[in-house]
Amino acid sequence: MGDAAENQSDYLGLLNPAQRQAASFGQKTPDGGFTAGPLLVIAGAGTGKTMTLAHRVAHLIIQGVNPERILLLTFTRRAAQEMTRRVDSIVRQALRGANDPPMTSNVLSWSGTFHSVANRLLRRYAHNLDLDPGFSVLDRGDSADLMDVVRHELGLSRKLRRFPKKDTCLSIYSRCVNSRKALVDSLSETYPWCADWEEELRLLFRGYVEQKLKSQALDYDDLLLYWSYLVADEEFAAELSSWFDHVLVDEYQDTNILQADILNAIRPDGAGVTVVGDDAQSIYSFRAAEVENILGFPDQYMPSARIISLEENYRSTQPILDSANCLIAEADRQYRKNLFSEKKGGGRPLYVTVEDSDAEADFVVEGVLAGREQGLELKDQAVLFRGAHHSDRLELELVRRNIPYVKYGGLKFLEAGHVKDLLSVLKWGDNPRNQVAAFRVLKLLPGMGPAYAARCFEFLGANDHSFPALRNFSPPSATRVDWPDFCDLMSSLASSETDDHGWQTGLTEVRRWYQPHLERLYDGLDTREADLEQLEQISGKYPTRERFLTELTLDPPSASGDLAGDPYLDEDYLILSTVHSAKGQEWDSVFVLNFSDGNFPSEFSTGKPELIEEERRLLYVAMTRAKQSLTLIAPLRYHVTQQRRDGDKHVYGARSRFLTDSLMATMDAAFHGRPATSGRLVPRSNKRLDVAGRLKEMW
Repeated sequence: MGDAAENQSDYLGLLNPAQRQAASFGQKTPDGGFTAGPLLVIAGAGTGKTMTLAHRVAHLIIQGVNPERILLLTFTRRAAQEMTRRVDSIVRQALRGANDPPMTSNVLSWSGTFHSVANRLLRRYAHNLDLDPGFSVLDRGDSADLMDVVRHELGLSRKLRRFPKKDTCLSIYSRCVNSRKALVDSLSETYPWCADWEEELRLLFRGYVEQKLKSQALDYDDLLLYWSYLVADEEFAAELSSWFDHVLVDEYQDTNILQADILNAIRPDGAGVTVVGDDAQSIYSFRAAEVENILGFPDQYMPSARIISLEENYRSTQPILDSANCLIAEADRQYRKNLFSEKKGGGRPLYVTVEDSDAEADFVVEGVLAGREQGLELKDQAVLFRGAHHSDRLELELVRRNIPYVKYGGLKFLEAGHVKDLLSVLKWGDNPRNQVAAFRVLKLLPGMGPAYAARCFEFLGANDHSFPALRNFSPPSATRVDWPDFCDLMSSLASSETDDHGWQTGLTEVRRWYQPHLERLYDGLDTREADLEQLEQISGKYPTRERFLTELTLDPPSASGDLAGDPYLDEDYLILSTVHSAKGQEWDSVFVLNFSDGNFPSEFSTGKPELIEEERRLLYVAMTRAKQSLTLIAPLRYHVTQQRRDGDKHVYGARSRFLTDSLMATMDAAFHGRPATSGRLVPRSNKRLDVAGRLKEMW
């Protein structure tokens, strides 16, 4: 035991003083437990947030807290898995030699995203919430499709004036739910062009809710909404609270009002609550994330929560941090911090003006190739931009120069048609009331249009949603050949609903049934079949079909089809990314495109001070992705898009309002232009050639 005690004493040895203070906050209780008041850890960019939070969880376990009584909430499944892995490693090393060290990889069971934890809780409390425990979870695409079904049934798609499309309607609905704002307020603040449709939208949303209840299906927003209603009841809130001794939340600056209310309901006094985040990286207000959650967190409690700031940066050189510190210091409301680094080398950030977008693309390509010659791989370099279309000119130049690249922020795995087809079969088999999945599956069959699909679904409902009854339905003539096999498949999936052992066999059956339809409906079969193989491989990680469908829906993986262009994956490739998609990433060299007013900040965000401040934070995130080299590029003019191919209409780019004199003083300035011609070429001879005569002689 002496060795074990010695190991325990240094498991925080890798942490700096501020990190150690955050990880060890709290004290032992006489009964051998561990207690702590509310704690807010302000983790600046690159300051080791994940490592600190992992050590915090490990410290709780080592001090005697039961891992099963720790609730760890993250924003991605990958983050939860990485956190659990790190905690397990720290605990094992610290308790090496102890008789019964806790095995956190299996016991830290309440670690996951807000939505995945909500999904598990709602299935346990389904009876109390008047839900079927086998309810389906709709992804964003399915939710939009269901919204469109209701939109069409209500006749809103046939209005004389253009009614908002399904994705816009879903965004409005989602914003109302997550911000807890009335429809009229959400429309006036965020969707003013839809304000005339307030009554119609209210009718649409009511129909959408009724359709979900009828189908026993919940969308992403419902998972949080149901959870919030559950804990709004004092009895259930107290019961849930009693399950956990400590509640920890990662990336707290990205929470919305619903998530903050859930946390407050579970722990109104803040006992055992630790939240980690950085207000300077709050950039997701378009998803209803509320920066006030983190700014107002300490004052929710009496006495106020303890605040610990992490300021030592392990990513960037000091010149880059000097610029980032200067930028964020000019924000109106924030937790003041000054990032510092011990990393040596690296010059000051570069502010480069260029003639136009073509010159910008030329400069970036030259800079990327120069970095490669100096020993940087392409994957160590990134080009960031405010909007996905900002890289269009650059992508053309990269293709012309044969430079492979990957662009992040594109199509997601579950948005690919063939993947949605396969999963819809499983979803319908899992929940026969899932109308969205049913319609998609039925329309895969040749000859089965929307009218017949609706008739079939109604027939199934009239027969208590029993799949064997489908054999008595009369399909259209073009479908009759495929109908018996289809009925057998759905009956087989339904019969295995209660037997989850070896459920992956059903997925194999679905793939075999779907193969001829895949070949009939899609081209590019090699890539699509590879995606389905990947899906089948992923399924082996899940013990039940329900867990597979819900976890995959809540946090989908990336697909090979996400790659823009046609990069050679066995070689090197450049990274292109929107700033929003780049959050949490880092590269040795970073180029930021279109650093001018109208882009940073966006022209759509200049109407409100709080939106301009979010744009400042977005630029801060972009700058703090760089480790060694940072370049901000500002075109002097932008060509007007709607003109003749040889036209030269343009507007001049304005200097970004964020580029103050104090920020400029932390950077070096340069100009990149096209090389000037050495002189005008003028023919010296007056000799004339009869080319026209020779052309005639050819024939």
